Amino acid sequence: MSGRKNFLAIMLTALALFIGGAGFSHAAAQVRIDITQGNTNPMPIAVPDYIASDPSTQGLAADLTMVVMANLERSGLFKPIDQRAYVQKLETIHEKPRFADWRLINAKILVAGEVVPLPDGRIQVNTRLWDVTANQQLASIGFKTPPENWRRSAHKVSDFIYKTITGEDGYFDTRVVFVGESGPKTNRVKRLMIMDQDGANPVPLTDGLDYDVLTPRFSPTQQQITYMALFDDRPAQVYLFNIETGEQESIGTYRGMTFAPRFSPDGQQVVMSFERGGNTEIAVMDLRTRKIRQLTNNPAIDTSPSMSPDGDYITFSSDRGGSQQIYVMNANGSNQKRITFGEGRYGTPVWSPRGDLIAFTRQYQGRFYIGVIRPDGSGERLLTESYLDEGPTWSPNGRVIMFFRENRPGGPVSLWSIDLTGKNLRRVPTPGESSDPAWSPLLN
Repeated sequence: MSGRKNFLAIMLTALALFIGGAGFSHAAAQVRIDITQGNTNPMPIAVPDYIASDPSTQGLAADLTMVVMANLERSGLFKPIDQRAYVQKLETIHEKPRFADWRLINAKILVAGEVVPLPDGRIQVNTRLWDVTANQQLASIGFKTPPENWRRSAHKVSDFIYKTITGEDGYFDTRVVFVGESGPKTNRVKRLMIMDQDGANPVPLTDGLDYDVLTPRFSPTQQQITYMALFDDRPAQVYLFNIETGEQESIGTYRGMTFAPRFSPDGQQVVMSFERGGNTEIAVMDLRTRKIRQLTNNPAIDTSPSMSPDGDYITFSSDRGGSQQIYVMNANGSNQKRITFGEGRYGTPVWSPRGDLIAFTRQYQGRFYIGVIRPDGSGERLLTESYLDEGPTWSPNGRVIMFFRENRPGGPVSLWSIDLTGKNLRRVPTPGESSDPAWSPLLN
């Protein structure tokens, strides 16, 4: 076991980015995308290859550019213009571009960047963002990093562009933990895996030989995961897994556990569902003392709790009203209120990091849907539909939902994403079948 932990620590350390000397400047943006509204016309943006000041960084600069373009296009908010249409070839980022040349190809935003090798072996990535319509610079950023972390540099540049244009934090410099599935449907091997949000750098965290994993969840404050382990001859156990070190520890064995715990916003507690006295109830555990406090006491099945980002409320699903629906209560268990009243079954509610919406799974007439609803029960909207859509998880900015899908009975299971407009459905590449995604907070 120790050998595997050491291997994981080495692999995960290779994914880490140590950034120093970051700088940022910003001018009043003239061009903005309002991401609170449905966006059907992505903004045209020009992203020329980053300029390599030395031949040794030329390939790296081109690769970084392609990741930035892919991130922006996948967001659904931007439309990168084909580089073959460019009129001007940028030779430096330190002079104003010829704006007329970029307006000619209908670019609204121009990204100008360079990669500079440093004497200590690191690289410096500099980016300037230009408003082509207003003939002015919007913002600039620069940072130093080891060259092997060029992909994370691309994600950070993408987040910089996203925030400058939309006014809100991006979600590109993040990771996703998920369950990698293999083998026949009747004898699945399920292991814990982690990757970049765009599907790059997949790394196994468990081997799937000793136990199967279910429902991993990310801590909102650190690179830590909680998940449930299923053994052949033992009760289910809940584990905490430190991604940076590869260390894991059990926080308890619970018979009848329905879903793995979810962290509280401060990362100091987990809310969970567990079986007690023949009933499945909602409880909260203090991770420092390991003391458990029961929050519900109902003969029905109360399960899949999720805490609001301010820590004041908990949403959960229950069949106490005759069918499985979504409820909201105070964090101490008081004032339990039903917020969904539609036909079918509602489950797996997950509070948005913004606090404004709750994502859920709805099952109705043999179909599954991913939807969102306000915490007061108003504004229900269904975003996806298929034979089986389950397990919603939010991007850290609360604008995109990832989930897993099975398109037909017995078909392959894969990860997908959808934004809040319901118009940007994308498959997320993974090495094989995958389920139960959980999105990390933005990396430091």
